[in-house]
Amino acid sequence: MSDSQGSSGSATTGRTSWTSLPAPLRRFLRTETGSAAVLLAATLAALIWANVDPGSYERLWSTRLYVGAGDGRISLDLHDWVNSGLMTFFFFVVGLEARREFDMGDLRERRRVALPALAGVGGMLVPVGVYLALNAGEPSVRGWGTAMSTDTAFALGMLALVGPRFPRRLRAFMLTFTVVDDVVALAVIALVYSERIALAPLLTACGLLAMVLLVRYAGVASGFVYALFGVALWIALLKSGVDPLVTGLVLGLLTYAYPAARGDLERASGLFRLFREQPTGELARTARVGLAAAISPNDRLMDLFHPWTSYVIVPLFALANTGVVLSGELLARAFSSPVTLGILIGFVVGKPVGIVGVSWLVTRLSGGRLRPPVGWAAVAGGGTIAGIGFTVSLLIAGLAFHGALLEEAKIGVLCAALCASLTTWALSRATALLPHERKARALLGTSAPLTDLTVDVDDGRDHVRGPADATVTLVEYGDHECPYCADAEPVIRALLGGRDDVRHVWRHLPLTDVHPNAQLRAEAAEAAAGQGAFWEMHDWLLAHQEETSVPMLVRQAKVLGLDTERFREDLRARTGAERIAADVESADESGVSGTPTFFVNGRRHHGAYDSAALHAAVRAARVRADLGG
Repeated sequence: MSDSQGSSGSATTGRTSWTSLPAPLRRFLRTETGSAAVLLAATLAALIWANVDPGSYERLWSTRLYVGAGDGRISLDLHDWVNSGLMTFFFFVVGLEARREFDMGDLRERRRVALPALAGVGGMLVPVGVYLALNAGEPSVRGWGTAMSTDTAFALGMLALVGPRFPRRLRAFMLTFTVVDDVVALAVIALVYSERIALAPLLTACGLLAMVLLVRYAGVASGFVYALFGVALWIALLKSGVDPLVTGLVLGLLTYAYPAARGDLERASGLFRLFREQPTGELARTARVGLAAAISPNDRLMDLFHPWTSYVIVPLFALANTGVVLSGELLARAFSSPVTLGILIGFVVGKPVGIVGVSWLVTRLSGGRLRPPVGWAAVAGGGTIAGIGFTVSLLIAGLAFHGALLEEAKIGVLCAALCASLTTWALSRATALLPHERKARALLGTSAPLTDLTVDVDDGRDHVRGPADATVTLVEYGDHECPYCADAEPVIRALLGGRDDVRHVWRHLPLTDVHPNAQLRAEAAEAAAGQGAFWEMHDWLLAHQEETSVPMLVRQAKVLGLDTERFREDLRARTGAERIAADVESADESGVSGTPTFFVNGRRHHGAYDSAALHAAVRAARVRADLGG
């Protein structure tokens, strides 16, 4: 498990909800496209159900469910349990994703938050202005919040489906402005669409939130404690008359994210070895706790809740809220209704105008110091796909409207999602037709990416193969006993052989807790380096990962034509240990805890390290370098 930690992009517990499914279906469901497809299926199912048997649809979602006993029980219908209860977990996952970007992504450089945050505000104000202009003087003006907020999960999923050519960094940009969306939308729900606010429960909720902050500041790490506070906060907000959805977002934003530390991983490996030697129930529990503690709370909770929100909770929300009985009369009324038109035009036109317009204005006013992390075509794509306002829009529509107006609002939300997806697809196709250099600039822009590698490559010290003036530098932290490093080696050789503008840098990260011979192998590579044969020994060590011994290494040194006495003496004196320790220290400074971990032009490569993934990362780095970014 430690081997692959560095390349996975996010730590996992090794457990998945999809293990019983066929492999191709499992891979599909793990993608954002998969979650968007499930959501679309649930929406279609709701429309079909409501039109085939509207009576049963209404009866099911109006069924009342009770929790608790006596005067303290909570009574909501099934529709409200989904909207205010289960959707709290959806906003919790949104908060987790945002916190991960703030702690580990581009947004850890705080100045990069400003532009997407302002773009998010612009992306709300312009659609609201459009809606208010079309509904001025009408009772429906109260529903202005329906045209305001982007559905984060649905928009990102549809972006992966209809706009695959847009760069990966667009996701972080969108995630920031959609979180601003969600925070403001939840504030609007609490302040504008909550009725009969009860002061005592609201003050209780504020006190509970203060206690959560205090407990977090004190360093309490127990998930059970935070779960209790979360339930109490949710109940207090519900009793106060404020929609309790804000509970999820707040707790998600307070949940730390950080890369797994090498020391934590080594302790986890030690616990697993104890269990391997003495497989008892107590040691099994200890090993499980140790493995979980090695990764951040953010990673653990994301792994736990993301599948449930993507494939159960949000589709249930769609099933409960998109069932509209369609008829010619309703469609004719809707497309002449200021409610439907306000929502549709607000999302499809107002969203991209607000997001792109504010981004451009901030870039100009800052003299280019603040600029989008992607090119303007990608910004426009983010703006158009942000016109999917599904989740929060339907939530606010249910609070602001009833009867015919609610039906018209749902038609507007559904049509806006469809039009936003088609517009994004058209923009993606049009961008693909541009000449290569213009297309690259339009998608990637000229913003310098945040550098993750803390210790720069030193040609006089590092082990480097490839031209010194290469456009792309691929730094690998590896372990010569790591099977995943051996798997990646043919991919790296293909990269080096295919173009003359790529160079490869190897830095040692021997994982001695899982590979007992890793340190010896690294020192053997350094002993060979002392005689100018580092890469020859490197290739042999990765190709022969069987049991290691000094005589075997000496025999290989002889095959390579090295001075075996000098080689043996270097191993005995451990002349390479200091150099290896410096590499390990640089790995710790860059947050590297497993092997192989790759940096492409200083930028950490997240995800797979197969041929397709690494070639794509190198191509993107090459284009950015050509553009001067």
